[in-house]
Amino acid sequence: MTAAISRVGLVAKQRVEAAAGVLLELAQWLEARGIRPVFESDTSDLASAVGRWETTSKEDLPKACELIVLLGGDGTLIGMARRIARADVDVPIAGVNFGSLGFLTEITLDELYPSLEAVLDGTAPIENRMMLHARTLRDGSAFADEIVLNDVVITKAALSRIIDLAVCIGDDEVMRVRADGLIVATPTGSTAYNLAAGGPIVQPVVDAVVLTPIAPHMLTNRPLVVTDTSAVSVAPDMNGNDEVFVTFDGQSGHALRSGDVVRIERATRPLRLVRSANRSYFDVLRQKLKWGAR
Repeated sequence: MTAAISRVGLVAKQRVEAAAGVLLELAQWLEARGIRPVFESDTSDLASAVGRWETTSKEDLPKACELIVLLGGDGTLIGMARRIARADVDVPIAGVNFGSLGFLTEITLDELYPSLEAVLDGTAPIENRMMLHARTLRDGSAFADEIVLNDVVITKAALSRIIDLAVCIGDDEVMRVRADGLIVATPTGSTAYNLAAGGPIVQPVVDAVVLTPIAPHMLTNRPLVVTDTSAVSVAPDMNGNDEVFVTFDGQSGHALRSGDVVRIERATRPLRLVRSANRSYFDVLRQKLKWGAR
């Protein structure tokens, strides 16, 4: 951090009662250092902090502070990352794990205050995590516009048949995927749905995009890693009975129509993620997935 921090946003996973006491203690800790806590509205209700400190909406929080401290799981952090991207700001986020896995919210409760001290004195490790900008083009115009941290997924409905997808990198047709769907993931998202579908683990600092077919019908359909400068276009080849959907980080999405094209490229800004100083990315893999264990 190069700029002084005067306001810190506080947000917690909804209905996590255990976070209430931590939030109140944290707000007082910040005040004692001359820093104003700004509560997200639902988080203020959770901590019974209404009227004691400033509150704002989830959408407005990224522009109301210079740092966000989040208590929750990876899903909560992904949702806030998307809001930071939509706000077009560079505010970093420190995720404190109150969930079950915690690839992104890797700071433990015991590490909360040492991590914040490191952020305030400018020594905290802050990692840039690439995000993707996805647009659905319909009749030549943008029908949907999203920014994701993990992945864009094009998939069939529960009762649909296998779907056909034409995949292009720039102007080059790269492959036709005949499968249940396709995952286009960032390195951060490589340990999410991509990993479950048999895709590779990619270190988050690598500038790459991963394309992984979901349950492919052909042995020749295999995961593909391409440069982050690649513009990926996915067009479903649909007939009247096909139902195809696109989802963004598993948090939003819509149905696709014949002729639609989903265009995906690197977002302008990365997410700035405060890392734990006590473990590396590979330590997290070993801890969370037993990766590399014998």
